[in-house]
Amino acid sequence: MAGQPQTMQRGTTPLDRTLQKSEQVAADVQRASDNLAVVSTVLEQELPEEVQVGEVAQAIEHTSQLEQKLAKSAEKLAEVNAALSEEIEKRLEATAERDESIAEAEELKARIRAQGSD
Repeated sequence: MAGQPQTMQRGTTPLDRTLQKSEQVAADVQRASDNLAVVSTVLEQELPEEVQVGEVAQAIEHTSQLEQKLAKSAEKLAEVNAALSEEIEKRLEATAERDESIAEAEELKARIRAQGSD
């Protein structure tokens, strides 16, 4: 029907695109965290303890700390993405309700016009 608002589809709004980008970043951060965990594990297992001194020991510790920070960042991003997804759902529901109300109002107007012309 002409003049009726178009209901937004999932994936087409700026908020949807933001969520998609954020999910990609979260996946990248998670992959980096996983890769760093592997590096840290290999360094700790492959280097004898007597070699894990000085700068080598610091590098291993730093790698472990970075892996933990990346893992926490991935968790936070997952929480943000869940909140964004929930907000998108709420907005889609509100838009659908608005569109339904507008359609009902248009239908009511048409009935009133039809009764007035009888």
